[in-house]
Amino acid sequence: MKRTLYAVQEAEPGPCWLSFLRRSESSYRQWFLREGDAARPTYLAASAALRQHMPELVPTYERLVDLAGGGDGIARLLALWCPTPYLTGCSQAVLKRQTPLLVRNYDYHPRLWDGLLLRSEWTGTPIVAMIDSLWGVLDGINEHGLAVSLAFGGRQKVGEGFGMPLILRYILETCRSTTEAATVLRRVPSHMSYNVTVLDAAGEHRTVFVSPDRPTVVTRRALATNHQRIVEWAAYANATATLDRERFLRARLEDPAETEARFVQRFLAPPLHISNYHHGWGTLYTAVYSPEEAAVGLYWTGATLHQSITNFSEAAVALNFAEPSHERMPV
Repeated sequence: MKRTLYAVQEAEPGPCWLSFLRRSESSYRQWFLREGDAARPTYLAASAALRQHMPELVPTYERLVDLAGGGDGIARLLALWCPTPYLTGCSQAVLKRQTPLLVRNYDYHPRLWDGLLLRSEWTGTPIVAMIDSLWGVLDGINEHGLAVSLAFGGRQKVGEGFGMPLILRYILETCRSTTEAATVLRRVPSHMSYNVTVLDAAGEHRTVFVSPDRPTVVTRRALATNHQRIVEWAAYANATATLDRERFLRARLEDPAETEARFVQRFLAPPLHISNYHHGWGTLYTAVYSPEEAAVGLYWTGATLHQSITNFSEAAVALNFAEPSHERMPV
C-alpha cells in the first residue's frame, strides 16, 4: 500500500493548506456525517464551544473556514466539537539519556492518514507537527521545545468535547511548558479518552489520562500505550496488545544500558511496530522529538526525515506499507 509523506512549510493558512483541504475534504465530510447530520453539533454550538474553551484559536479557525469557502458544513467540521468517534493505536515514551527525547509510533490505516508534516506560524508560534483532522495535531513540537503526542486511551465512552488533535494544536500554539500543557488538558474537554505524553525543553514530562466522563489524571509516567491505569475494554486491549507493548517499553526504560539509538530502533520492530496494514491497522511512522533542538526525526524501514523549527526543508517521502512474511523481536 503506497503513500507519500509531504513536509510542507506555510507560515499562515494559504494555498498549501487549501490544496491539502481539497484533497481530503470529501473523505472528512463523509467521516463527520457518518452517524447522520443530526448527530453532529450545530455551527452555533460548535463555534461557541471553541470561543469558550480555546479562544486563541478562533482567528485561525475563521481564516480556515473562509479559505475553505465558508458554509455551515465546513465550519462545523473544522470546529471538531463532538466529532465522529474513531480509534487509533500508538506507543509513546520519554527516554532520558544524553538528552530527553519523546519517541512515538502512530498506528492507523494508511489510507486514512493525512500524511502531512506542516511547519506553521498560525498564531505567531513556529510549530512543526504531524497534521490530522485538517488542522489538528497527532504529535508535534513548538519553538519553545514543547513536544506532545497522543495515543487512544482504550475506552468506549464518548462525551461532549473536542477531538484531541485540536487540543494538541491548541497546546502547541499557546503553551511553553509541560505544566502549562497539563493545565490545558485538565481544562479543555475531550470527546474521547486519550493518553497524552508531554515533554518540554527543561526535561519535564507528564503522561496525562484524559476522559470525557471523569477527571483528568496527570501522572509522571514516561510511557503510554492504549489503556489508562487499567484495561477497561478487553477486546480492544487484546487486539492491540497494549499490555505487551507497555511491559516492553517499561523494561527498556528501566534498563540503564539502553541507548538512544537502540531505543529508537526498537520502535521499528515488534512488538511496538505493527504491520497489519491490509487489515486496517499498522505503524505509519516513528517520530523522535528533541526539545533541546526543537527538532523531529521521522523513521521508517529504509527511510528517514529530519526537520527542525529553524531548519525545515520541504520534502516528499514515498512509502510502501507492506506486510512482511515474518518479523523478528528486537534483542
